[in-house]
Amino acid sequence: MNFRPQRQSETEINITPLIDVVFLLLIFFMVSTTFERESEIKITLPEASEEQMETKPDFILVGIGADEQVYVGDKPLVNNKISTIQTALKEHARELADLPVIIRADAEVSHQMVIKVMDAARQSGLVNITFATRILDEDTGE
Repeated sequence: MNFRPQRQSETEINITPLIDVVFLLLIFFMVSTTFERESEIKITLPEASEEQMETKPDFILVGIGADEQVYVGDKPLVNNKISTIQTALKEHARELADLPVIIRADAEVSHQMVIKVMDAARQSGLVNITFATRILDEDTGE
């Protein structure tokens, strides 16, 4: 009979994988966390009188009457030369080269006059050109 106490082997827990997981979680939370700094200083901004800011136009309206009179905006031009139309368009557009030009031509205006206005717009750097029309009433044909 062997009454000698038996040596029990110590159980070891390997903590290396546990440390790896903890470091990975730490890195994940450090990378995904956003830091927000809130100001501790209370600032009262100065007040100013309300002034209307200059509004920029959304489009340039060019009208051509039945007598081939050209209007840029609401102003009639002195003549129908391309240079006059081009100058008026540049003045109306200012620095905004991407403004659309809407041409409202009378149904009786010659095709050449409309092409002249389109050419003046293109030479002014305004390439977004569209035409204003009205809906045709099917009952009356007008």
